[in-house]
Amino acid sequence: MSKLFESSEINGLQLENRFVRSATWEGMATDEGACTPELIDLMVTLAKGGVGLIITSHAYVQKVGQAGFRQLGIYNDDMIPGLQEMASAIHENGGKTVCQLAHAGFFANAQLSGQTPFAPSIVEGIAEGPRRELTKEDIRNIIEAFAAAAKRAQTAGFDGVQIHAAHGYLLSQFISPLFNQRTDEYGGPIENRARMALEVTQAVRESVGSNFPVLIKLNSKEFVDGGLTMQDFVQAGKMLADAGIDAIEISGGLPLSATTRSSQLGINKEEKEAYFQEEARALRRQTDVPIILVGGNRSFQVAERLVGEDVADYISMSRPLIREPGLINRWKAGDLTKAACVSDNMCFKPIREGKGIYCLTEERERAKEK
Repeated sequence: MSKLFESSEINGLQLENRFVRSATWEGMATDEGACTPELIDLMVTLAKGGVGLIITSHAYVQKVGQAGFRQLGIYNDDMIPGLQEMASAIHENGGKTVCQLAHAGFFANAQLSGQTPFAPSIVEGIAEGPRRELTKEDIRNIIEAFAAAAKRAQTAGFDGVQIHAAHGYLLSQFISPLFNQRTDEYGGPIENRARMALEVTQAVRESVGSNFPVLIKLNSKEFVDGGLTMQDFVQAGKMLADAGIDAIEISGGLPLSATTRSSQLGINKEEKEAYFQEEARALRRQTDVPIILVGGNRSFQVAERLVGEDVADYISMSRPLIREPGLINRWKAGDLTKAACVSDNMCFKPIREGKGIYCLTEERERAKEK
């Protein structure tokens, strides 16, 4: 049997294989961020499709931290019943799930939240509207919000949580020298810029206890001048590992333009896959914390090589599982044809139209066949 289908564990959480569904904005929650039957149905489909670990979409921990339309929320106790239904449905269908906790910070949507977005510092030339620089009190409140959200996820029955510190979200902004130009203990060298992510990690751990898996999604590069360096990424990752994080999902990119986003286009050759693998290799040399690698994974053979060479412990995917939620079961059954996803990012168009996420390209192909 392939190592990809061996069982493993993350802080006691038993997983049947090494495939992870990376957090994906589905646009299927209510306007207030509550879980819906259609979102639960999507999670059930993934569980039935054989995904070893399902990570929910980025659930915002404060209303001011909301990023997108119909985004999942976990900012108050009213969210718990719907989240409980989601976790239970996943478990009833053989799946395991962790809830991703997020705060958009600089990139929060003021029209949705009705509040001025927070930012580590005011950076000219990026914002399209006003931003408010975080005070020390704001920072403490956000740390407490992450901890409270983690406790809600635990209460709802999730198997763990993942802290979102990637893709230009708030904790990623603190780590990035592009967004963080503070002069206090949260700015300057990487030891200071990683401080908020470390304090959130510590607060979450205190909230949920030592035996509850706490993961983090971490930016490795930003595709812009003046952005995060490889050296700083590795140092931040090592600091988080030393602080007791249970696994690190390595990603990258910023929501500035198509050329800086993590969801790169046209992944049509094996050489284009796993585009954060060098960053994973660099972090692996410094720590033995379990690594989850996302970014352009399309082929079983590439995934098997990455795990076999100890570049990563888990292979994470988003877009391929939008088109083929049963991809993992297909591979397990012996059909090792690469994922059908063509990496055109058309799956995000229906979300913006209020229809929820699905593969628009597949829909169009079926229409042509008729």
